[in-house]
Order: sequence, then structure tokens, then C-alpha cells
Amino acid sequence: MGLFQNQLLNVIEWDEAKPGVLFWKWSNDEIKKGSRLIIRPGQDAIFLYNGKVEGIFTDEGSYNIETEIIPFLSTLKGFKFGFNSGIRAEVVFINTKELLCKWGTKNAINVPAPGLPGGMPIRAFGTFNCRVADHSIVIDKLAGTMQTYTVDDIKERITASLDQLFMSWIAKEGKDMFNLQADARNIAKGVESELDMEMRKIGIGITDFTIESFNYPEEIRKMQEKAAGQAMVGDLNKYTQMAAADGMAKGGNNMAGDMMGMQMGMMMGQQMVNNMMNQGMMNSGMQQSGQGQPAGNGTAPKFCPECGTPTNGAKFCGNCGTKLV
Repeated sequence: MGLFQNQLLNVIEWDEAKPGVLFWKWSNDEIKKGSRLIIRPGQDAIFLYNGKVEGIFTDEGSYNIETEIIPFLSTLKGFKFGFNSGIRAEVVFINTKELLCKWGTKNAINVPAPGLPGGMPIRAFGTFNCRVADHSIVIDKLAGTMQTYTVDDIKERITASLDQLFMSWIAKEGKDMFNLQADARNIAKGVESELDMEMRKIGIGITDFTIESFNYPEEIRKMQEKAAGQAMVGDLNKYTQMAAADGMAKGGNNMAGDMMGMQMGMMMGQQMVNNMMNQGMMNSGMQQSGQGQPAGNGTAPKFCPECGTPTNGAKFCGNCGTKLV
């Protein structure tokens, strides 16, 4: 139904505390005899007269202005008047619930980084929670000139100061300029503390502030992806997974062939390694046994290096004639 005053029943109410609205001010030329004030769950009502706070009502319910509200106010501050001509007054309804809002930096923040004289442009996005922290300050600073105050108003005020806050807290908490997400929690807590301190000057509290992501320039993202890909290829198992995933992306018809080719290549490589190892072992064994090698000291070997026939100390092989010394 929205925000309204029921003219027939003289009901003063905020029918529904709409999401995103922190307060709404009901105002009318006069409150007449028989009017009722209705306060719903999640609402407070502040009674104003001549621009001054006369009473704050926090208990939900329906109140008769003449018999319940006015006597209570009169007890507090000597508030005296009759209903002969009505009362010119205002009622400000406060939303007591905590509200959530998304935020994002308006412009890229140039964060100082090694090798980049102008700094690295970074954008950030996230959420914050807020609520009315002090009724009297809200009335004094905001309700006097505004009919409503929403999270969009808070968002506009906050984003105006985010650039400087991020510069400050990234410098304090940012360990790696190329991976600020790892330090996002500490950076967010620092920003939250300063925002809360600033917003409480108008009666609004910032109860939570989170950074969901830091966005880097396209060139930086490509470099990060390339470095990650090279590190992954360095691990054969991860490389196999990458190849399989790439084959699936190209289509089922090519996947089997790609996988078979990769497996054959791996088998061929392993076979080459085995052959090299076997050849090395054979050469080592022949050297140790002395077979097939000249003695190197002027004496004949025990066996012919060509045919393997025993030499019996001769200078030439009796079987094939090979010179042995």
C-alpha cells in the first residue's frame, strides 16, 4: 500500500517499512481529535512539535493520540494544548532493521605499484550493511530537511569517500598489489571502521563492509592467466587434465584422438628413456668384464671384440683375423 495517512480514520502510520528506506516523515497541517498512531514491528515513531523532538516511541501497537500520546508527552516536557483546532505536528517513522546495499567504486583507483609510474588502476565491488544508530542526530541532521532517507543516499555519500579510504588501507594492508583479494578482509575492516566513524556524524551506523572482488586492467589479468597456465603445465598431471579439458571443449569427436595422441607421446618418451638406460647398463657391464675392448697396455684381450672367440694371448684372432693388440 505504501506510505499514507488514512484521512477517514485519522490514522498516522507508515504502512510498510519499505526495503532501502531508513526513515520517512509523516507531516500534515494538523492532527485532530480521535487520531491514532500505529507503530509496526521494526519501526520506531518520533513525535515532533515545532521542529523539536517531544517523544520517541519504540513499542509496536496502536495508540490514541488524545488519551495515550498527549498525556505521556505532557508528563515529559509540560506539553500542553487542546484539540479545539487540532495539533500541527510531525511524526518521523524510523526503520530499525539493518539494511544491505551493494557498492562499487565510481572510477578506477590508481594504486601505487612497482614499475608503474602512474599506478595500477583498480576497481572494487562489494556490499555494506547500515542502520539508524542515533535517533536524535538523524532528526537534527537529516529529518529537518528531508522527507525520506534511503540506502541510496548513504551509498552516494559513501562512494564519494571510498577512493581515498581504499588508497590508505591498501597501502596499510595490501601485501601483494597483484593479489589484493588475499588481503580483502583486513582492507575491508579498516575501511568499515572509518566509514562508520564518518556516518555516525549523521546518526547512521555502518555495521558491516565487505569487498567481494578487485578488478584489474585487462593486461594484468592476461599476465596472471598466463603465469597460472605456465605453472600448471609444469606439473604433468595437471597438464594431462588441461589437455583432456581442452579436448572436451573442442568436441567429443576430437577428444579421443587427442587423448590417444598424448598417451602415445608419453609412451614413446618413456620407451626412449628405457632404451637409453639399458644401453648405458650394457656398456657399463662390458667395461667391467673387459669383453670387446682392447687391453690398452700392449697385451691382447681374452676374447675377440668382433666374433668373441677366445684369443689365448695371440695378437690376431684365429677365427676372423682381427688385430687384437
